[in-house]
Amino acid sequence: MKGLPIGSVLIAFAAGPQSVTLRQLYEGYRMTRLRVHPEHHLVGRIGWLRAAVLGANDGIVSTASLIVGVAAAATTPNAVLIAGVAGLVAGAMSMAAGEYVSVSSQSDTERADLARERKELSDNVEFEREELAEIYVKRGLEPSLARQVAQQLMAKDALTAHARDELGISDITTARPVQAALTSAATFSVGAAMPLLMVVISPTGALVPIVSAASLGFLALLGAIGAGAGGANVLRATARVTFWGALAMALTAGIGKLVGTIV
Repeated sequence: MKGLPIGSVLIAFAAGPQSVTLRQLYEGYRMTRLRVHPEHHLVGRIGWLRAAVLGANDGIVSTASLIVGVAAAATTPNAVLIAGVAGLVAGAMSMAAGEYVSVSSQSDTERADLARERKELSDNVEFEREELAEIYVKRGLEPSLARQVAQQLMAKDALTAHARDELGISDITTARPVQAALTSAATFSVGAAMPLLMVVISPTGALVPIVSAASLGFLALLGAIGAGAGGANVLRATARVTFWGALAMALTAGIGKLVGTIV
């Protein structure tokens, strides 16, 4: 009962055993605290966080790899910059289109499932109620309690209850194609701008190592920010994005060097 005001405790005891019990007092206090201080779960960020981290990561890795690969082929700084800008624009548009198409497919599937569930509720509501109760039984409820829960939830909003507990569709996980597309395009552009800035300020002879080192630093920072926003392990997320970014740049640099030597 930590946190319960001492004044309330003293009043409860002074009132005698016939009054409200200390446990009831505590439960009332706890429920009041829950209403005043609602919980905010990190899973609510999953929709935009996934698209944001994916877009920024792709922007840094793909643009930096393109720049390093072109620079390794011994082309002029202007050609490297043009290739980087072209990669930024093409990548942002590709990310937006890809996210919109893929998330729209998810949204179409969700709508189809909801339409089928709506029809099943209309055709045989009793069967659907038993089906929902069986889900709750598998989660640990007694059969009688499971049927009571299913009946009360369906009385309020049958489709929402089945969407959440049978289909796994909720407001948090609902597909939002436009949001995903815009987030991916914007964060890709921001990520791609970072290695491009290094091209502008780097001396010609040190362009490859400076762009590579700076891009790995940007990736590490992105991994830390993404992990912090999502409540994940910062060290693991940072190491993961840095490793794959380094591998991508190393491969493209090797291919660029090989092609440049042959041509």
